[in-house]
This record gives sequence, structure tokens and C-alpha cells, in this order.
Amino acid sequence: MIIADMLPTDSTEGAVRLTDWGLIRAQGADAASFLHGQLTQDVLHLPEGTARLAGYCSAKGRLLASFVVWRGGADEILLACSADLLAQTLKRLSMFVLRAKCKLSDASADLALWGVAGASAPAAMGLPASAAWTVLRTPALSADEQAGSTAIRLPDACGVARWLWVQPAQSAAPAPTALDMEAWRWLEVCSGVARIQAATVEQFVPQMVNLELVGGVNFQKGCYPGQEVVARSQYRGTLKRRSLRYESSAALGAGQEVFDPADPGQPAGQVVLAAGSSSGRYTALVEVKLGAASSALHLSSAEGPVLEPADLPYPLPNLEAEAT
Repeated sequence: MIIADMLPTDSTEGAVRLTDWGLIRAQGADAASFLHGQLTQDVLHLPEGTARLAGYCSAKGRLLASFVVWRGGADEILLACSADLLAQTLKRLSMFVLRAKCKLSDASADLALWGVAGASAPAAMGLPASAAWTVLRTPALSADEQAGSTAIRLPDACGVARWLWVQPAQSAAPAPTALDMEAWRWLEVCSGVARIQAATVEQFVPQMVNLELVGGVNFQKGCYPGQEVVARSQYRGTLKRRSLRYESSAALGAGQEVFDPADPGQPAGQVVLAAGSSSGRYTALVEVKLGAASSALHLSSAEGPVLEPADLPYPLPNLEAEAT
């Protein structure tokens, strides 16, 4: 039985500082064209007022990082990613700038990222109803505190509206109500949008975490590291893994292995992104072999805690067809 969308808490209203996120800034006349040649997304033609998901792959097509990408201003691109891999990602990207007119820097000390969820908090902040991935430059709520803030409408999760709010680091909290970090992370998992962390670097081709299903891969753009592997997975039927959502009463964490009792000698997949709750329930996006997707999966070993299948907010391709 698949579990329908359920929240571990009644409190999904408010804002929380996303301390596990960081921000890379790319500035210069060639910033967009440089990133266009590095990421899975069409950054060169990214419209003003729109954000996109993107992946950064190794030459073998494995994800080194994943981003929310948007234009911060003239000749400026901003990339939000997991804080625990920002330094290594920034260092690697910088190696390939060469003569391009593009300066890469860590903007995390200048700009803070907040997660805003629910209906009342966005309304109090003056955020209008918007389509997913809309970018809004918000008016100042006071003379100093909210100047230069940006709001990015994220996809709903479990029926809850979400925003990524970016503001000067010294500014006060953007909403009067505090949101629990685990409630935000639960919503993040429920959205079905994977976020690569240090524990999962180079573990997945983009399609293994459904990145192309949520708009994070552009198959019409030019080359980027790992592009041939990503294209082959898409068009030659070589994809044998996908990410599904599960729940459990056992603690779940990124990088943990899961097992199929029918094939106990090797992992059937691993946890991509996880969240817990004060109620003792956990949820996770789990990358699994398609041949094991219909099996009762267990955490850490074939005799470990059972994972209970849960809904994703988008349809997956025919898993049985992909598994063959």
C-alpha cells in the first residue's frame, strides 16, 4: 500500500533559516555562457524572473552537485546548493573558468537563504500567488531589513506552498512565525526534488534522482561534462534506477543503503534525501533498482527496518518498461 501525503506536524507555517544551504555567485559578461557549458540546464537562455533546477556532473555523468539557478542581476547568476559541498564545487568550477569573463565566489556570508512555507507567512510578506519557479524581487518591508530580497516560488509539497527567500544576511527573519527545520525538510522530501549532499556526491546520474522529470535537464542544449552519459541513459534504455519516496519508523539519512530480501547480497539502492520528525516518523527519497521497486525494501540490511512506499507529486515513467 502506498502512503498518501501526510505531514508529521500540524505546523507548516512560517520561515526557517536554511543553514544547510549555501549560495554561489557567478559574475561577469561570460557568467551565463560559462555555466551553460558546465550544467545540465540551459543557463544561457534562462529568462529573468524564472528559476530552474540544474545538475553539475562529472565526466562519467554522476552528479557532483545540484542547484536552484536564477539571474541575480545584470551579468550575475546565483546558484543555491547544499552547504556541505559548496567549497569543493566552487573550487572545481573555478578550475574551468580559464579566460572566460566570469568570477565565481561564495555568497553565503552576504546573502541568507530562508525557507518559507504555508499560506499566512507568504501573505504577511506580500508574496502573491505565483507559478512554480517564478522569481520575484520583493519590495522592502522596512527601510533597511528587506532591501534586496528575492523570493523564488518552489513547487508545493504535501499541498503546502513553499518559497525560497534570499535576503541580506544581516536582515531580520522574513516572517514572524518560526518554522521547524525538520518540517521544512519533510516538505522538501515530499516535493520529490532531490538535493545532492556531501554523502551522495558522484552516486547518481541525473535521471536516477528524477532530475529530468522536475525540469532539471535540458536535452536540447549543447555539451557539458557527462552529457553523453546523461543522453545515453535517456534515449538508449540504459536507465535501470529511479528515486521513489518511502516512510519509516527508523531513522533515515542520506547515503544509507537499502536492500531487497530477494537479493540480500548487494544493496538495491540508497537514500538520497531524508527528513525526520518529533513524532518518530521519517521520510526519504530513495534511489532503487527498478527491478526492486515493487519489493518490500529494508534499511541497512535485508533484515533491517521495512520502508513503506509513499506518494510522489509527479508521475514516474513506466517502471516495469524501464526495468526491462
